[in-house]
Amino acid sequence: MDRAVVVLDAIVPVALLIALGAGLRRVPGLGDAFWAGAERLCYLVLLPALLAVGLATADFAAVPVVAMAGAIVTSLVAVGAGLVALKPLLAIDGPAFTSVFQGGIRFNNYIALAVAVGLHGAPGVPLAALTTAAIVPTVNVMSVLVFARFGTARPTVLGTLRMLVTNPLILACAAGGALQALGLGLPGVVVAAGRSLGQASLPVGLMCVGAAFQPHALRARPGAAALASAAKFVALPVCVSLACRGFGVGGMAAEIALLFAAMPTASSSYILARQLGGDAPLMAAITTAQTVLAALTVPLTLALAA
Repeated sequence: MDRAVVVLDAIVPVALLIALGAGLRRVPGLGDAFWAGAERLCYLVLLPALLAVGLATADFAAVPVVAMAGAIVTSLVAVGAGLVALKPLLAIDGPAFTSVFQGGIRFNNYIALAVAVGLHGAPGVPLAALTTAAIVPTVNVMSVLVFARFGTARPTVLGTLRMLVTNPLILACAAGGALQALGLGLPGVVVAAGRSLGQASLPVGLMCVGAAFQPHALRARPGAAALASAAKFVALPVCVSLACRGFGVGGMAAEIALLFAAMPTASSSYILARQLGGDAPLMAAITTAQTVLAALTVPLTLALAA
């Protein structure tokens, strides 16, 4: 199947779910209280279930774990550090910067997994799982630290540590990673229930993004959205490509790492912005804009990498 078609097949449903959320926001009875509860459910239950079960059950056999993880984590840290270094030059406040930061380093793993399987079939699954395992804990720790520094809540060092050790997404990554490292399996019923909860995080999270989307947030700060998208669609893929060469990662593994790096930011970015004191309307606008842009940027990135 043509690569562009595979990408569109994965991205269009995501865009439709965002549009559905925007429409449902206008339905009587689905007001602020409903969407606040849905966001909280995603943050505390659905996303943690997705991460914990996904990491605990991933098959990393015959996968270049150390080299691939090293290339991905190095790239994320480099781009994140670059964005923080640019902060004094940007005419935006702290909460808005947290949205730019998340827009530059987070990724939509649902789209990435769908495209990876569409391009490579079953052999792409363990590589996609490893990429997810490397990215998710890294971006969540980095994001929490940025929220602690630039969000509306400015905790002390002890408060920042508390945010890290009590963040449900980080805890879920730690639990799933520990089960994976220790070789401890999960009962089939637990895996099935966890996967069902995790699958629910995609439609619920994306509809929350759509419900929160405010076009004026994008029009008011187009430069912030442009910087986040430049970091996400240009800087991060370039860094991952160079890092893969440096770590000796090639072939399918390098392509899948690059694919994930080129993904638009995820609905979890908006959920964190709402929960941790970021600029949620700007985050929703960046998420929506990047999802649309990805229909052009992802096929182009894959074509240039081929």
